[in-house]
Amino acid sequence: MIRELVLKNRSFRRFDPQVKLDELTLRELVELARCSASAANLQPLKFILSWEPNRNALIFEHLAWAGYLTDWPGPSPTERPTGYIIILADTRICKNVDCDHGIAAQSILLGAAEKHLGGCMIGSIQREALQQKLGIPPEYKILLVIALGRPAEKVVLEEVGADGSIKYWRDNQHVHHVPKRPLQEIILSL
Repeated sequence: MIRELVLKNRSFRRFDPQVKLDELTLRELVELARCSASAANLQPLKFILSWEPNRNALIFEHLAWAGYLTDWPGPSPTERPTGYIIILADTRICKNVDCDHGIAAQSILLGAAEKHLGGCMIGSIQREALQQKLGIPPEYKILLVIALGRPAEKVVLEEVGADGSIKYWRDNQHVHHVPKRPLQEIILSL
């Protein structure tokens, strides 16, 4: 079961706008993050939920999508996420969050996959501008934005080719290809 969820959990960047997310669904996903591991059990993460179109549009303006797809500006208005979870560090609890947000984001995305949703962790964020627009107090630091919705694209995994490139790409059918290094390359026998 976990293998199926991991393989189903891809970085989706195009979504079905007809499938709306709501506060309850986003809260259920954050509950998974809340119950996940936290370094020294400090639990320094806070979350902002967005499911309303105007707020979603404001968040969207401050994100960069798919850096390797240089000719693609991101999802069109008919492909945009219908929800977001912004992961913040509460710097009053901990100044440097090492890995908690990665663990939380993966828990959220696995939960989304279980609900037949998908998402994308986005770290390329205009943080200062988004912080101002949303009125986020300075003690909170934006770490990641997770875009969420019902996926409207096909993403396939494949082994890295002979050229060694790990850059994802789209074919002429708009299928998103993600090269992964082979297992024998990433396990070291030392």
